[in-house]
Amino acid sequence: MDSLREQWLILMSTPVYIIIISIELMLSHLQHKKVYTFKDTVTNVYLMLLNGGIDLVFRLIYIGIWQYFFLHAFFTWQKHGLTYWLMLLLAEDFLYYWLHRFDHEIRFFWATHVTHHSSPLMNFTVGFRSSVFQPLYRFIYFIPLAMAGFQPVDILFIYSATQIWGIFVHTELIGKMGWLEYFMVTPSHHRVHHGSNPKYLDKNMGMFLIIWDKLFNTFQEELPTDEYQPIHYGLTKNLEKPNAFTIIFHEWIQIAKDVLQKNISFKQRMGYLFGPPGWSHDGSRQTSKDLQMLESLQSGDPANSIQSGESDQLQMQTI
Repeated sequence: MDSLREQWLILMSTPVYIIIISIELMLSHLQHKKVYTFKDTVTNVYLMLLNGGIDLVFRLIYIGIWQYFFLHAFFTWQKHGLTYWLMLLLAEDFLYYWLHRFDHEIRFFWATHVTHHSSPLMNFTVGFRSSVFQPLYRFIYFIPLAMAGFQPVDILFIYSATQIWGIFVHTELIGKMGWLEYFMVTPSHHRVHHGSNPKYLDKNMGMFLIIWDKLFNTFQEELPTDEYQPIHYGLTKNLEKPNAFTIIFHEWIQIAKDVLQKNISFKQRMGYLFGPPGWSHDGSRQTSKDLQMLESLQSGDPANSIQSGESDQLQMQTI
């Protein structure tokens, strides 16, 4: 049931990956920049292989589910011409935006996606640093595509094609890309996405097109260092001793500790599971919005209007 087009994509993209990674390695060495480490690169490949293995094992199941909804589609495409492919690209990229956004805003999904953000570096191989268990639920977001009459193998092909672009944008080697910055996800946009600086948290969720972020108010431009601090990659609190196990399961372990703690209500337990990352029942931690609010207060930025009660509460939480 696998698409021959997807296999062709893999064969064509592999030498491209090797070339661009080699160029990035060479230029970073010449510029004396520590863009790569052996351990980080091995971790990226390790996570990619685990993700790919799970995807291959689970593929027959989710393609079968897509096929069921395709056979009961409410719309039929007469021709698979340019309009078909453009509509599939736009619709799939739109649905991926929401998949990615919920991965950031709901802790249950963040526990899977956090592996992708756990590298303190930014290079092409970080694009391989996959959210290991995402294939187990990612397909659900694309069921509406099958219901709209798009063939399952075509859904898979477009996803794989946009993933290639998703690898390409993980780099510091490429600066601004001119007019492409207006509508496509560029390396500049995606550097912001991987930043742990408060202003950059949960921004630029798109895979291929940046228009969804601009439409739904999650866009943030990469700012020059004379306007804002340099980008710090990784998590707001990086793992002290990452290993093959903790890099995948550390957030799940912490969730279990939070949910099973004593003397909290059922609603609070659900908050630790389905609330935003950083939420706590006693305000002892900060979500990304809390961190952005605090940074705005400290910098005196009038752009974010905050009620005095919220300001006082947030300042008390951070003491």
